[in-house]
Amino acid sequence: MNSGTGTGTDTGTDAGTGPAAGRVLVVDDEKPLARMVATYLERAGYEVALTHTGPAAVQAARVHEPDVMVLDLGLPGLDGIEVCRRVRAFSECYVLMLTARGHEHHRLEGLAVGADDYITKPFSVRELVARVGAVMRRPRTTVSAPEPERVCGDLVIDLAAHEARVSGQVVQLTRTEFDLLAALSGRPHQAFSRRQLIDIVWDPAWVGDERLVDVHIKNLRRKLDADPARYIDTVRGVGYRMAEQ
Repeated sequence: MNSGTGTGTDTGTDAGTGPAAGRVLVVDDEKPLARMVATYLERAGYEVALTHTGPAAVQAARVHEPDVMVLDLGLPGLDGIEVCRRVRAFSECYVLMLTARGHEHHRLEGLAVGADDYITKPFSVRELVARVGAVMRRPRTTVSAPEPERVCGDLVIDLAAHEARVSGQVVQLTRTEFDLLAALSGRPHQAFSRRQLIDIVWDPAWVGDERLVDVHIKNLRRKLDADPARYIDTVRGVGYRMAEQ
């Protein structure tokens, strides 16, 4: 790994001559683990930046503009929750959080402030690389041609602008939250299972706790309206669908 200067980060790039598969920022204060993760990501073709503290992570996110941030929760200076909160103010990069086993409340808090996915320590580095690949395969735009706005009562979903509005006011959603809303509104009368939503929004190869969907739906409902069932219904024994207006 090459040492960065002035930013508190180490940086690494793929040794091949082809274009990088994407930019990944790895943030973990366990330096040997972080370097091993970075090495595997570089071998997979990613351009990698590496840093080890909370404040340096926020600065590195501004400088490197990563597509994906692999973010440990336990960091010196600022914890991963606060790093994610601050990065979400200026970046839509995908955030994959690293959490200690048994710290479910931390995982939920991380998802609430804008993380897209999590993986529990100890983990397989190959699984982590696969998770990064899964989010990188998610499309940057939902549609390739203009589509009429989708309307659900006071909720307007503008796919071209990647924007949701309630009563004319823009709702600040993460990419994952918007993608879930786009999936549900695309077939408003269909009840989607958690697995179906994971296949659409994450990746058919994604493996993990499907309750991840429940947390993102909860966050989405909270942002859209104080009434959690106003726009998204829970279909008992199945999953979720858009509510009738």
